Order: sequence, then C-alpha cells, then structure tokens
Amino acid sequence: MNLAPVTDWAQLPLSRTTVDRAAELRDEVDLVERLVATSSTRVVLVRGASLAVRAATAPGALALDLVPAGEVVAALSAASSELTAPHAPGWLFLGTDDDGAYLALVLPAEPDDDVDISGVVPARAEDLLGRGRRFESLRDAGHLLDARDAGLATTAVGVAAWHVRALRCEHCGEATRPARHGWSRVCTSDGRETFPRTDPAVIMAVVDDDDRLLLGHAATWPEGRFSTLAGFVEAGESVEAAVRREVREETTVVVGDVEYRSSQPWPFPRSLMLGFRAHALTTDVVVDGVEVTGARWFTRDGLAADLAAGRVLLPMRSSIARGLIEEWYGGPLADRTE
Repeated sequence: MNLAPVTDWAQLPLSRTTVDRAAELRDEVDLVERLVATSSTRVVLVRGASLAVRAATAPGALALDLVPAGEVVAALSAASSELTAPHAPGWLFLGTDDDGAYLALVLPAEPDDDVDISGVVPARAEDLLGRGRRFESLRDAGHLLDARDAGLATTAVGVAAWHVRALRCEHCGEATRPARHGWSRVCTSDGRETFPRTDPAVIMAVVDDDDRLLLGHAATWPEGRFSTLAGFVEAGESVEAAVRREVREETTVVVGDVEYRSSQPWPFPRSLMLGFRAHALTTDVVVDGVEVTGARWFTRDGLAADLAAGRVLLPMRSSIARGLIEEWYGGPLADRTE
C-alpha cells in the first residue's frame, strides 16, 4: 500500500525560519552598541537548551518571550557582577527582519551560590532577567513556536552550545575569546579563528517489501519509546553508506536503496539530521544491546493499535523522526502523552 507523502518537509519544526541572518553585518565593530540603542531590537534569553517563552495567541502555542534590548541593558547595569558563565559569548547577533533586529543573551544554566562579604547574594543579570519568566526546552517547545521564533530559538541554542565546547583552541589548547558578535572564537595566543561546527547525522525510516516500518528503542529512552534508527556520519563516509552501516550495526538488517527526504538542525549540541527512506533487503532483527535494546517491524494498523493502548510512545514532534514516521503512515499520529 503506497500512500502519498503528507509531510511538508519545509515545515519541519526546527527547520523553519523567516529571519535574515544578515551575516554581512557580523564584522561591524559597533553593531551591538547600535542595536541595543535601537528601540525595535529584541533579545532572546537562552539558558542551556531552554529559552524564555510565553503563551501565544493561538491555543496551545508558544512564543519567545522577547525582551526589549533596553530592558536587558538596564538589568546588566543593575547587576553587581558581570554575567558569570565562562562560555557566554556575550551578545549573539541573530539577524534582522522588517520588525527590527534580534540578539540573544546566554544566561548561566546553573546559578552559583556566591555571596558577598556581608553574606548577601549579589544581584546578578541572569536573576533580574530570568525572574518570573517561563523557560522551556527547545526539544519540547520547538513545534509550538511560529516560524520566526523557531528559527531564532534553534540558532540561539545551537550557537550557544558551540561556545560551551570551544573555550580552548583546538590547535594549541590556549583560551579563546568570542568574536564576530558570537559567530566565531579567536585564540588568545596565536589569533586562529574558529567557527560554529555542525556534525552530520543520518536518521532513516527503514521499510521492507511488505511496507512495514522498522523502529528501535534506545537504551537511554523511557519504556515504550520507539523511533527511527539514527547515527553519526563517520570520517570518509558518504551519508548513504552511513545509513546502511548504522542500520546493520544496530539491528543486522541489510539496506539497499536509500532515498533522501529532508534535513533538520538538531542543536543538542550541534547535529544536522539528514533524513532518509531506506529499503530493507533482509528482515531478521538482532539488536546490538548497547545503543539499541529493542527493535521491531510495525504495520500501520499495528502501530496505531499500540499507540492507542499506550504500549508505544512516539518521538517528540520537534524531531524529524516524527515526520519520517508520519510520512510512512500517511497521516498524523498521536500517543497517550499528547
């Protein structure tokens, strides 16, 4: 049974964007000073992989809780100490649209317990900005944001995560400092410049001759969670070869034809998920027992029944895995957690 694809791949939650990154502005020395003095500039607050959000107009939807730049500057001025996260890039320039410019500010993921000499916890910018605000993980909230906010959020989380892992020069090991308004880091010893990295990963809907779908359960997932197989592309390897290798390593299933479907950024911390439909040449399944502790073939009726009974949980809607599964199924699916 061949069903027409129902997924609009351009609308994958974390692939959507409307903001112009305006990369040509990143070399302007006074860019941030100019933007924070502009009343239309808004700031995205990032804390780890979470962002400040608020309820949107549409029922169940969320929007970024964008802060006027002037409010952020006032909070920074009121704080008795600088933003203390060692990885913080300072201001991160995200881009522009017809409404103005967008910056991000990275708040420490975990507040410290420092006190001043009198035993009083000093006012911190992260406290003043984050107090009373709702923070949600991008994994959980990405599909609830509109295209503008999804693009801003995914970029902010991805670049912030790179800064955490780029504190030292990969050539000499000396400290680096942020540059280009968050879009690079420069070695403080030899001046080498590095840029945000992306790791390619493959994720695949494996289908057999009977149009059954192969889904696996990872060792770290909650009981009942099943999703498409995935893995990183190795050095010197094509993405098609990576699909075949990962499926065989994890389940012993041999894959033949591989068809590209779409891609999605997955900044946890810095992956680009490349989605595929793969045709299985064999159907015997033996899991590796390390990364994947369970895998099985599903018919459409069988998957629907398992979801309705609560025996199976699907991947989150922000993931391309959900799109691959629903394209195979021929329509939207829901489990009992939704």
